[in-house]
Amino acid sequence: MGIRSKKELELVLSSLKGFSSPSLKLEQYATPAEIAADWIWNMTLGGDIVGKVILDAAAGPGILGIGALLMGARKVFFVDKSEEAMKICKENYDQMNSEYELGEGEFVISDISLFDHEEVDIVVENPPFGTKEKHIDKMFLEKAFSMGNIVWSMHKYPTRGFVEAICKDFGFEITHLFRYDFRIKAVHEFHRKKMYAVDVGLWRMEKRV
Repeated sequence: MGIRSKKELELVLSSLKGFSSPSLKLEQYATPAEIAADWIWNMTLGGDIVGKVILDAAAGPGILGIGALLMGARKVFFVDKSEEAMKICKENYDQMNSEYELGEGEFVISDISLFDHEEVDIVVENPPFGTKEKHIDKMFLEKAFSMGNIVWSMHKYPTRGFVEAICKDFGFEITHLFRYDFRIKAVHEFHRKKMYAVDVGLWRMEKRV
């Protein structure tokens, strides 16, 4: 049984378990199913999913990598430094694999800076925005550029100048840019609203030949 529409993909992804106790320090905000489905659907239409080996950096509960596997990725490396997040990710993978016969998933508990594998074709990442640990978003981008020839990375839209500059520095070019309202539910004591919206951009960057 395969996924036949973006709406169906969103519905399936919305059934995955999220973070049980999100870490403020690690900026653990799960990618909303609506955004993840649009992201993975656009990747699929552009030829960046089927048969590919993908690195899901800062994988969290695995919504992006599992979405890629649902749409035909050959293998996904799920990498996250949080043991709790990786446990949930593995549970989500096992549940989906029992229903859809996914490609291979490899689960790595590690700081992304320490991960290395020659097999990666494409990197997807929704890394920390860098509000709690300065320059963490830069580190994720630099690592992604060293791992794959195609990188899909999400950042706060107002930082687009930074993304464009570092992309150019590493010999990549921006081929697509999508913009979303990233809605975050109130999960911490200091939150005063039930929902927050963050203006984010999703960049597709490809290494220049």
